[in-house]
Order: sequence, then structure tokens, then C-alpha cells
Amino acid sequence: MLLGKVAGTLVASRKEASLSGLKFLVLKQLDLEGNETGGYRVAADAVGAGIGEVVLYATGSAARQTEMTHERPCDGVIMAIVDLIEVDGAVTYDKSEVS
Repeated sequence: MLLGKVAGTLVASRKEASLSGLKFLVLKQLDLEGNETGGYRVAADAVGAGIGEVVLYATGSAARQTEMTHERPCDGVIMAIVDLIEVDGAVTYDKSEVS
């Protein structure tokens, strides 16, 4: 599982039929301190994430293990919206403090 921040949306009007109904979001990849690593990822949204939210996402075969993406040709899925990250006793991200 990896951390990302929702940076935008991706719309594909023509796609594989089994992908119909999925919402795709563009993620900036993050490290545990919440710093952007410079990479981007497109992922299907299984939890209703919004722009600016920090999310937990999976890639590869794990991305096809959610109810929404099961048996679909999906290589990235957002499966949680992060509320808090604590590393070595220090809070590195707290959603309630983000404005």
C-alpha cells in the first residue's frame, strides 16, 4: 500500500467496457512525512476521495481485490482516505488540521 494526494481527475470517454462506471483520479505520490516524491499515479476511486485528500492506494494485482475493481483490468485503486499518519511517535499528517 502506498500514500498519495489527489491532484486531479482523469476522464476517458472511450475505454474498455469493464471500466465503465469507475471514477479515475490523478495522485501525487507521497512519502511517510507527506512530502511529494515527484511521481504521479492514476487510480480508480473506490471510496469517494476528493481533490487535496491524502489517500492510501494499492497497485498491481492488489488493485483488483476491492469490490469495485474485482475482475477489472485495473492496476491502481484508492482504498482509503487517510485521517492521521504517525511515524515514530510523531504525527506527520492530521486531516483535521488541514485547511
